[in-house]
Amino acid sequence: MSVPFNDLKRQHDILATELNEAIQRVMQSGYYILGPEVSHFEAEFADYCTTQHAIGVANGTDAIQLALLAVGVKPGDEVITVANAGVPGTAAIIAIGAVPVFVDVNPYTRNLDPMALADAINARTRAIMPVHLYGLMADMTAIINIASQHAIPVVEDVAQAHGATMHGRVAGSLGDVAAFSFYPTKNLGAVGDGGAVVTNNDEIATRVKRLRQYGWERKYHTTEQRGINSRLDELQAAILRVKLRHLVQSTQRRQQIAQMYADAFAQLDVTLPTIPHGYTSVYHLYVIESMQRDMLQQSLKQAGIGTDIHYPLPTHLQPVYQQFSPIMPLIHTERFATQVLSLPNFPELQDQEVMRVIDAVQQALTAPH
Repeated sequence: MSVPFNDLKRQHDILATELNEAIQRVMQSGYYILGPEVSHFEAEFADYCTTQHAIGVANGTDAIQLALLAVGVKPGDEVITVANAGVPGTAAIIAIGAVPVFVDVNPYTRNLDPMALADAINARTRAIMPVHLYGLMADMTAIINIASQHAIPVVEDVAQAHGATMHGRVAGSLGDVAAFSFYPTKNLGAVGDGGAVVTNNDEIATRVKRLRQYGWERKYHTTEQRGINSRLDELQAAILRVKLRHLVQSTQRRQQIAQMYADAFAQLDVTLPTIPHGYTSVYHLYVIESMQRDMLQQSLKQAGIGTDIHYPLPTHLQPVYQQFSPIMPLIHTERFATQVLSLPNFPELQDQEVMRVIDAVQQALTAPH
């Protein structure tokens, strides 16, 4: 029995009736851009995130870009972030003319290490952007404390952590502003691109609303010079409203699968996800670490088990980004790139498939080589 790394069609099949009703509602309404579905979704998603505002945009990378602009990041400013989370955040920073400054990550949580922040902050620092990687929040208490000492805004990248919590606080509600992605594979995914910016700051929310549509204060009247066209459409909003109603349940299933893996792999020579006390992970990805990663991935492939590597090449080592060389060695970031392996963990995965993955991992790591 083969096991896919992900299967979005299964989710669609389960929600088909609700999704089709939502799509037909939009098609018959005559509103297709920034209409009532977007307004309803924004209110519902803000409630989910426990924030005052949610602003729908075209995709997660735009959400980061708009969030950075809204807190005042300008060309030449520096934004502190991490290099182990793929390139979207870096691409957004560069798109507005700012400069990414990479710091290392905590060796246990894999998220931005607050201990690395102090040496990276200087007079050019205009924002700190932690990424809540794989579904686990960064140490926002420490990060916000350091940022506050320097009056630097914090922009949360929550593309992989919809609904994650830290001591009861929901991801996206702690920083000055936060960016979400609704790419189809995310825990809350559209059937195309989509994103949102959430905040408790009225001024930031107003700026994002202007910036997402040409800088308009009102139709055809521009007050923000750096506005772009980044609007969440009605179809995606209607679909996201359906999926948002099922998000708590689907997250619980991801957590259940993660626990099955954790129990089964406890005695193996692998490093499992570390969840600090008081945190909850939504397990966007279930990522283990192994010194034998490449062998393990090949063995699982031969057994018909889908896997992936998130991410095989840190951003600062990408050829086009090597000009942004970090001021300090990114020891843990670079080590993770050689050891991390993502296993199947999506809500529609069946128990027998989970056991198939478990058996294949156990056999690969206990067999003589």
